[in-house]
Amino acid sequence: MDNRAPTSVRLASAHLPRLSAEYVRLSFGTWKPSGASPVGGEPEDDQQRRSAVRADGAATAARRRLPVKFRVERDVLAEAVAWAARSLPARPPVPVLAGLLLTAQDGSLALSGFDYEVSARVELEADVEEAGTVLVSGRLLNDISRNLPNRPVEISTDGMRVSVVCGSSRFTLPTLPVDEYPALPQMPTATGTVPGDVFASAVSQAAVAAGRDDTLPVLTGVRVEINGSGITLAATDRYRFAVRELLWKPEQDDINAVALVPAKTLQDIAKSLGSGDHVSIALSTGGAGEGLIGFEGAGRRTTTRLLEGEFPKFRSIFPTEFSAVAAVQTQPFLEALKRVSLVAERNTPVRLNFEQGVLTLEAGSGDDAQASERVEADLEGDDISIAFNPGYLEEGLKAIDAAYAQLSFTTPTKPALLTGKPAVDAEPDEAYQYLIMPVRLSG
Repeated sequence: MDNRAPTSVRLASAHLPRLSAEYVRLSFGTWKPSGASPVGGEPEDDQQRRSAVRADGAATAARRRLPVKFRVERDVLAEAVAWAARSLPARPPVPVLAGLLLTAQDGSLALSGFDYEVSARVELEADVEEAGTVLVSGRLLNDISRNLPNRPVEISTDGMRVSVVCGSSRFTLPTLPVDEYPALPQMPTATGTVPGDVFASAVSQAAVAAGRDDTLPVLTGVRVEINGSGITLAATDRYRFAVRELLWKPEQDDINAVALVPAKTLQDIAKSLGSGDHVSIALSTGGAGEGLIGFEGAGRRTTTRLLEGEFPKFRSIFPTEFSAVAAVQTQPFLEALKRVSLVAERNTPVRLNFEQGVLTLEAGSGDDAQASERVEADLEGDDISIAFNPGYLEEGLKAIDAAYAQLSFTTPTKPALLTGKPAVDAEPDEAYQYLIMPVRLSG
């Protein structure tokens, strides 16, 4: 047996035969990708957009420009502006959507942003001298607020302009027409709550497998399935599939609902709200609010439109019987994978050879650069050689967040199941499962 040190890395001196690789996608039976657009579709032109979001003219008229004057701490303002402005479009379809709506009243300040897909609203304490509403450039206010000196900030209106004063710093900004700004979507009725840290971790684990191909919008989302006291998050790009199950506190014990949420939006929401004690999830299960999901926590509230289309049925593709099961310490595995991948050009797989007591990672072939490294592994079952996209495997190892990674195999050409566990002899944590397709090698 090769007695090289388990952590050694070497460039292979012998020329291995050049291998060709074929990436294999997951098969979902009769499921076919659809080019579905977000629920409700996009209005055909800006005029339709305006009429769609300003159907309630009375609500819009009630927010016409009023004198505003308030004071707030710099750090509090900067954090709130950064969060509310994060989803403002760089090239808005209508100019007012580049604005941030500031509403001051009764000792509080609310900042709101909206891009027809995602809305954001945050409330904070403020010393309000004159209550009112004003609309200013969100990008400009964000740049200004995070660069102000550490002093209280006073914001006031003077006709068609807004004054921002902090210490000896003074800025004057033009306003945007408040009466043209669309009303934010109403939050659906609260469905239940989940601890903020659990929510953030679960979304991160599931969304890592979401697709990034906008021509297949259904696969760019995370499926949120609510069944009583349990939530299942699922995402796939057809080359891997991540499923995360978690518990929460529903408002109704018998609730059942499903939503397909844009993955990038859900990740942003989870990161920003996950620091709070709890996140409230508001999902419409029918009626006027259908096609919308809302999240609230730590004084922040956000909604997003849902994706439509049929998400692939996935439970049947997860194997339950295996010919080999390997357990490897996650961190040494991950570090070895990163090193060996240095010689793997784009779309070049990394080969994993599992034998009793050892895992050998290899990359490169033919006249190309080559590398290999060995790490300790506990193997039950038959020896197996299998190849994976190194990026997909690395993301899965990072996502399991466990001391040991367990890889369960059927054959070298069938999906492998990656789970985490706290110790080599412990049971795997099946609350998170990461299914990854191998790469077929020939030659």
